[in-house]
Amino acid sequence: MDEKSMRWEDGFIAVDWGTTNRRAYLIDKSGKCTDEFEDHKGVLSVAAGGFPDAVEEIRQRLADKPLLLAGMVGSNRGWKEAPYVPCPAGLDELARALVWVSEREAIVPGLSFLKNDRADVMRGEEVQLLGAVASGSLDPDGLVCHPGTHNKWATLLKGKISEFRTVMTGELFSLLKDHSILSDLLQGKVEANDIFKDAARYSIFNESLPAELFGVRARVLLGQAKKEDAASYASGLLIGADVRVGLSYPTGANITVIGRPKLTRLYAAAITEAQRTVVELGGKQSFLAGIHEIAKRI
Repeated sequence: MDEKSMRWEDGFIAVDWGTTNRRAYLIDKSGKCTDEFEDHKGVLSVAAGGFPDAVEEIRQRLADKPLLLAGMVGSNRGWKEAPYVPCPAGLDELARALVWVSEREAIVPGLSFLKNDRADVMRGEEVQLLGAVASGSLDPDGLVCHPGTHNKWATLLKGKISEFRTVMTGELFSLLKDHSILSDLLQGKVEANDIFKDAARYSIFNESLPAELFGVRARVLLGQAKKEDAASYASGLLIGADVRVGLSYPTGANITVIGRPKLTRLYAAAITEAQRTVVELGGKQSFLAGIHEIAKRI
């Protein structure tokens, strides 16, 4: 065993570094997370040339250990670009394509998908999806949904991500909330209630989203709906259309939704309206399982 491998076996820091947020976990020899923190210092908040200082801050807060980083830190807006690995790909392919900044910092590459005229990319979600497979929580031949600003639908084959598609649902809701004629109606809390479910069910089985979104306003103006229900209704329409995309994959496999409970709860409610079985998994534990498997391959 070489010196580099021995250092990593003594423990490391795993970092899920996104566009707006940063999550860091101290992993001991056994693979257990013993300390962690989360902040809003995403890659866009780091000034040009500022990543070495940002990394040093992580070590000061957790420990002087090697770092294994995933997410947008490997993008062209991050520390050092890690080229995408083409699908199909699993943990072995990710580990072989690690980009080393030094002997103590490695960046996990994202995944790419190209087929006919369709192109897609992901960074960060692949660690959670493959981690869930490695931990036995996700069917190695299943269909998985990863909600977020840019939701991912992915199909798995023999434990590898074979195909995926991105739906900009979270960003669309944010844009509508902040910059549209619906803005004043979408400031309320989104709940997975009957209003949300009715909208999701309609959107899953009907292709009229742009018209239905304007209807959010018209329904309130004409007294057909309460203003306080508008956010849940609009979210239901958007997530229902998202689920419609995911269900276009020709598989009857159970659907697993991975991520933060606040979002997985909404997607699970919408998927259930399509009469499909769904399981929710936490994104943190899936990420830790995946990043530990990659570290073991160093």
